[in-house]
Parts: sequence; C-alpha cells; structure tokens
Amino acid sequence: MAEPFKNFINAELVRSAANQLQRVDARFKAKPFVARVVPQLDALELKARALCVADALADALPADFDDATNLLERALAPVGVRDDAPAMHLSGDGLSGWFLWSVGEYASRRGIDHPERALTFLHALTQRFTAEFAIRALIVAHPELVYRSLAQWVHDDSEHVRRLVSEGTRPRLPWGLQLRTLIADPSPSLPLLEVLLDDPSEYVRRSVANHLNDIAKDHPALVATWVEKHLPGASPERRALLKHACRTLIKKGDPRILEAWGLGAKFRGTATLSIAPRRITLGGAVELTLDLTSTSKQPQSLVIDYLVHHVKADGRTSPKVFKGWTVTLPARAARTLTRKHAVKPITTRTYYAGVHRVEVQINGTVVAEAEFRLAL
Repeated sequence: MAEPFKNFINAELVRSAANQLQRVDARFKAKPFVARVVPQLDALELKARALCVADALADALPADFDDATNLLERALAPVGVRDDAPAMHLSGDGLSGWFLWSVGEYASRRGIDHPERALTFLHALTQRFTAEFAIRALIVAHPELVYRSLAQWVHDDSEHVRRLVSEGTRPRLPWGLQLRTLIADPSPSLPLLEVLLDDPSEYVRRSVANHLNDIAKDHPALVATWVEKHLPGASPERRALLKHACRTLIKKGDPRILEAWGLGAKFRGTATLSIAPRRITLGGAVELTLDLTSTSKQPQSLVIDYLVHHVKADGRTSPKVFKGWTVTLPARAARTLTRKHAVKPITTRTYYAGVHRVEVQINGTVVAEAEFRLAL
C-alpha cells in the first residue's frame, strides 16, 4: 500500500529540520520546537501538518523578519539539491523538500508587512521547493509590487522561479488560496504567460497550460481567443501546451475550441449507445458500448465524451462530463468502442438512487443516449 500523503511531513522530518536550523543558529531551540510539533502530527492531514509546523516556526524563529529569513536562507540546501519525494533531502547540505512548505507559509504570514524581503526569500525558497502557495497572500496584499517582480522573474535562469510566475498566479490553484481578483479578471497574468508560452522547460510549460485551463473555467471566450492567436504555426511543444490548456473546454464541447483544433465538424453517420447491466448497486460498474457507422466519404476526426446525469436529492439530475475517446474514423467505416464506468462512493459526490441518463457527445454535439438504474 502506498504511503499516505500526510506522511510527507513526519516526526523524523521535523527533528532533522530542527537540527539543521539549530546548526546554523544556536538561538533556534530545536528540542522545544520538536516537542511542540511532533505530538500533534498523527491527528493531522498533510496541509494541516504544514500549517502546524508553520505555527511553531513563527514562535521559534527570531521576531525580526529580516533576521529570521537570514537564518532560514543559511539553512537552505544549495541550489540544485531539490527533492520533492517523501524522503526529504536532509543531509549536511541543508533544508529542501516538504518541510519548506511550512517555511513558505511562515514567510507568507510574517512577510505581509515586509513584502520586498519576503519576495527575495521566496525567490530563493522556490529553487528548493515550490513557493506557489506562499506567494499568493503577497499577491492579494501587494499586487503591484509582486507583479513587478514577476515581470523580471519570467526571464530568470531557474526554471523553478519561472514556473512560480505561472503556478503562483493560477486563479484556482488546488490547495492554494483562491485569487478572487484574478478569477474575476485574469488579464494581469496574461503578458507573463505569453512570455512563458515557449519556455524551454516542459515543467514551466505544463504550469502555463494548467493556468490557462483555470482561466477557461471562468473565461472560456478569452482562452478561445488566446488559442486562435497562438495555435497557427505553433511548434509541437506549444501545440502540446495549448492542447492541455484546452482540456476542460474540449470536454464541454466549446465550439470555438473544437473549431480551432479541427474538431468542430458535425459527425456524419449513426451512433448507438448501449449500457450493460441496466441495473446496478452503488459500488458496481456499467459497460458503455458505442457503435459508430460513418456515412462520410472522408475520414473524420472525433472527440467523443460522455455525460452522466447524476440524480440529486430532489430528484433532478446534474450532468458530469467524462473523457471518452479521441479517434479518426475512416470513410464509410464502422467501429465499436467500449468503456467501463464505475459508480463508487467518493468524497466529492453523494449518489442517490434512480435512473441515470448517459449521453454521448461527438465534437460537442450529443448523438446518442441510454440509461441505467442505480440502487443504494
């Protein structure tokens, strides 16, 4: 069984990090710090553990923020010693890895009143472990100052710093503080993303794609315009970035996005969906079988997704799009596609008994449907 995520921050990690901090500055009292943190860890999940350590750091580090960040910088591992795996790098080289999530949280809180020093520190921190969570409070409190720094960081030699420009400003970063002003108006970030669009690092480009996908959830037309501008003549690397950025809009069948990717043509042919078994209980699965027959004289590029209309508590239904298939159907050809769909309890959805309708859409248009009955 895989190690639980929460154990990325564990007692051994806390003890080793405390010793590193005391090694560079005897004022840091390792034993009281460890005694405060370790007894709390078992009851906490990963993010709560990171915040718990940050609370303890705030009390254990010098009260002067510049003094504290100087101490932390001396304790950091050299640039290039970066390990995001659960076994954090804690040799004599210094701190890197998951403990630095807590360090970033500390800098985010205490640095609000010292934003320039905080940004300098986060520039160093992100080269050992991402500062994408830490920078967000500074963006909220000091947007003009932060964006001036980000405009310089897009040209930084470190791919980790360049990635922070994109990842730290994502409007809806998972686990991160939502940037409501950027959800409402993402335009401040667009010039930065444009510089990073052809970044030599795939690590950076993937972040740009995820950032654009965030924007697409609230401003689909803006992203469609972006793709229409940047897709023609794009390199393979840029095409991959833009395709990943469009994944939500492709699933939703956005007509402009489908047209941009040459997927906007209406399916020419017949489609029949069947579901077996027709009745299942929660925890079971159904098999979807889609029979396609082309009536076109030309091959057809097809993006095929399916929508499950989940029954709600009041008897109404709510659709959820699931990724199906991407195929090229030859002229006058027939093809059968199958997919197993599990209906299992998950934390993000409550299932209710009743008839669940399934619709198949091809290139954004519904072409077939069937249904199954769910019992609890």
